[in-house]
Amino acid sequence: MANITDSQRTELEAAAFRRLVSHLRERTDVQNIDMMNLAGFCRNCLSNWYQEAANAAGIDLDKAGAREIVYGMAYEDWKDKYQTEASAEQKAAFAVSHKHD
Repeated sequence: MANITDSQRTELEAAAFRRLVSHLRERTDVQNIDMMNLAGFCRNCLSNWYQEAANAAGIDLDKAGAREIVYGMAYEDWKDKYQTEASAEQKAAFAVSHKHD
């Protein structure tokens, strides 16, 4: 592994995060349920993690604010513009992949 400082690592991780968020904003055709079924996380998960990190750092960020950072707009607006109804197959795959014992 490259010899990098903690500061450089943080900068690189931040750049990768920004690129991921940008990519997800561009790929509005990719539904959250598909991301959950394939990868085990979605835009909402990412925004939850962002909110948790902000709150842990003493920054008062609510769920709506964190979602706006990830979605690039208010969550309700994104849902109205881009979210489609999940198919029976998508719902079944979600139920199987997210069973909790």
